[in-house]
Amino acid sequence: MPITSKAAIAKGDGTFIIDTVTVADPKPDEVIVKIKAAGLCHTDHDSLNWGKPIVMGHEGAGLVTAIGSAVSSVNVGDAVILNWATPCMTCFQCQEGNQHICENNSPVTAGGNGYTPGHAHIEGTLWDNEPIERSFNIGTISEYTLVKESACVKIENNIPMPSASIISCGVMTGYGSVVNSAKLQAGSSAVVLGTGGVGLNVIQGARISGAAKIIAIDINQERLEMAKQFGATHTILADKNDTGLIKASEEVKKMTNGRGADYAFECTAIPELGAAPLAMIRNAGTAVQVSGIEQEINIDMRLFEWDKIYINPLYGKCRPQIDFPKLTNLYDKGELMLDEMITRTYPLENLQQAFDDMLTGKNAKGVIVFE
Repeated sequence: MPITSKAAIAKGDGTFIIDTVTVADPKPDEVIVKIKAAGLCHTDHDSLNWGKPIVMGHEGAGLVTAIGSAVSSVNVGDAVILNWATPCMTCFQCQEGNQHICENNSPVTAGGNGYTPGHAHIEGTLWDNEPIERSFNIGTISEYTLVKESACVKIENNIPMPSASIISCGVMTGYGSVVNSAKLQAGSSAVVLGTGGVGLNVIQGARISGAAKIIAIDINQERLEMAKQFGATHTILADKNDTGLIKASEEVKKMTNGRGADYAFECTAIPELGAAPLAMIRNAGTAVQVSGIEQEINIDMRLFEWDKIYINPLYGKCRPQIDFPKLTNLYDKGELMLDEMITRTYPLENLQQAFDDMLTGKNAKGVIVFE
């Protein structure tokens, strides 16, 4: 029997409403999940302007309530984290180990606005008797959602649902950019530009990897104090008028024997700072563009001198069935701080307040919770 579900719907014109959608019975390879918590990030706010109605949300955790006839990895009653980059495991990229950029299922690798033109979207949700897409094919800001089996990672640990929900994008992106993409070496130095939710998880990834020096840079002193809690050893309060953070880069060099850091991670999502991590690293260092800047930017090629590496990873090179359990195990061991990252939780009806708090920088992470 189809399920009626209350959901947040982006109208495509910059606004959203809380309304009712109908979720169909699962097909053989599909699963229905009762969402218990949905993390929020700036991409969710961006989805308000994607030009079409969409069920919002791409971070979430919940309980399986129904499965299709071919589903074998989860059962009804299982707790799961939802993963938006669902691998097919058969295409070239999946076979290469790049499950996060699956050629068949990825909603981002070939197009903008969170969707890939020409790639099939999962049907099965109706709004006002018309089919409606779900953000990144999962649409987690909804009481129930219909997803592919490959979007579900079973939770084997005793982790609170709000903490589990934020793993599936912000935590994975930050931590994975350090561990999977940059492969940060123990004893090295790292700079983190921007200490929002993703930046804090970059800091955690560097700390867990054994970085000797972690320098956090932000224009918000309160954010920098938070960065210290998550593992930053040094902080720099940046000036808004410091073009390209060149002055801040001079401070970094003073802290790193005049050379620059071994690694620098850009987590601001500000196009003008896309080249900034190159100014922070030593010769033959590694700069990582974590935040997903997609706009055209100008880069002074002298910033690449000499032998510097610049990478632009997606989703921390996530392999969900491998990486999510690693993250929950690190949480169990007390090494990965998740509970502490959630500044505030909100009921669905307070989604606008949650967005306002996110946009004003009040929250490290806000989470929508469902009773």
